[in-house]
Order: sequence, then C-alpha cells, then structure tokens
Amino acid sequence: MLTPEAHTLFIADLHLAADRPDITAAFMRFLQQQAIHADALYILGDLFEVWIGDDNPEPLVAEVAAALHELSNSGVPVYFIHGNRDFVLRDAYAKRCGMRLLPPQQVINLYGTPTLIMHGDSLCTLDIAYQKFRKWWNQPWWQWLLLRTPLSYRQHLARKARAKSAKHKQQYINQTAPQIMDVTPDEVPRVMANAGVLKLIHGHTHRPAVHQLKVNGQNAERYVLGDWYTQSSYLTVTKNQWQLHFTSLTN
Repeated sequence: MLTPEAHTLFIADLHLAADRPDITAAFMRFLQQQAIHADALYILGDLFEVWIGDDNPEPLVAEVAAALHELSNSGVPVYFIHGNRDFVLRDAYAKRCGMRLLPPQQVINLYGTPTLIMHGDSLCTLDIAYQKFRKWWNQPWWQWLLLRTPLSYRQHLARKARAKSAKHKQQYINQTAPQIMDVTPDEVPRVMANAGVLKLIHGHTHRPAVHQLKVNGQNAERYVLGDWYTQSSYLTVTKNQWQLHFTSLTN
C-alpha cells in the first residue's frame, strides 16, 4: 500500500447552516475521507453561515465541534481564521473543536514556501459600505457588548444580518458591478509585499481560481478557495504541487 504524500488542506466559506444538511454531510465526508490523511487542516473563515456566540445551542454546532475534535485527536492539527460570518467565534468553541485560532493574517511555512493565509474580505477595498461595517464589528468593545446580550436577541440580529447581506449582494449584481465584491487588484501585491511572500491563499469572494501576479517584480500566485453552496471545494498543498479540488455535494 502506497503511503500518501505529505499534504496540507485549506477550506473556506462552507456557510454551514441547519437548513443546508447537504453541505454538513459533505463536510463530514471531507473530514473522514480527505482531512484524516492530511498534515494539517486550515479553515479560512465562514465555516458557519452565521455565528451568534459560543453558547449557541443548535445541534449543528455540537455536531461540527465533535467531528473536528475527533480529527484533531487523530493527530491532524486544525487551524481557524475568522471570517465575516463567524467573527465572534471564541476560545470556548475552538477548544470544543480542538482547533487553534489564528490572527486575521498569518504567514505559514508550507513545505519550505512562506505563504500568507487570510479570509480575504480585507482585500475587497472597493466595497466601501462593507469595509465600514467591517471596521465597526472588528472593534473589541462592540464584540464584547454583543456577546453579553441575550441569546434570543443575537439570534434576531443574525436573521437580520443574513437578509441584509443577501440584499447587499443582489444590489451589486443588479448594478452589473461584481468587481466591487472582488479583491482590489492593487491591494493584493501590497499586502503580499508587506508580508514578504509570493504565495497567498484566501476565500471570501466565492470565485475559486489561481491568479498569477507580480510582487516587487517577482512572479507570485494567489489561490482563491471556493464556497460550498453547490459543491465542496478545497486546496491541497504538497511540496511540489498546489491543486484546487471540486466535488459534488452528493458524492
């Protein structure tokens, strides 16, 4: 039997929710069939459609925690970077999952290649309305206050936020200006140069692709992870190969 080549996995934008059991089932298969063989699993934000606090009593929250903790206990480290949907996920839930929380931007060594990883929403600087909102909810005092409101109130806010997000996205589609919701081309090389890397992995835009660019005159690459609304999507990185994968949710 051949020994699997050492590899690391990256996922983002699963947007797990109780009304999408097909995505949850696909995620569980991914953990059991792909992630179990990896050197590490990195989750780059928006694991859940919305996160109202570590005290969320939904069965889905417990199911995901148990599955990730089982993976971690098997010897596969699990790392998490917050997304715009789960920005108030805290240490209590991370401990239940057996995963380590990382800062919004992190440089890691991928088999000898320094690589910047992030959720990716900070790169979308042309979306002025979103960036104003992002600056607001990133304030520690606001997050502290939010998490101390009653659970029922946070659930109400989450429903409103989901509706507003859907309306916001549709407005840009109707205005035929989808580039506003994508990364700003000039921002990417600036951020990569500041981090001292020629490789970047992120999610958020739901536009999976591999982009070639220049950073300080050198060839660089940006890997964009896909969402899981219609298919599962993940990136496999080995010493010699970086590959995006797409699989039917029903497989």
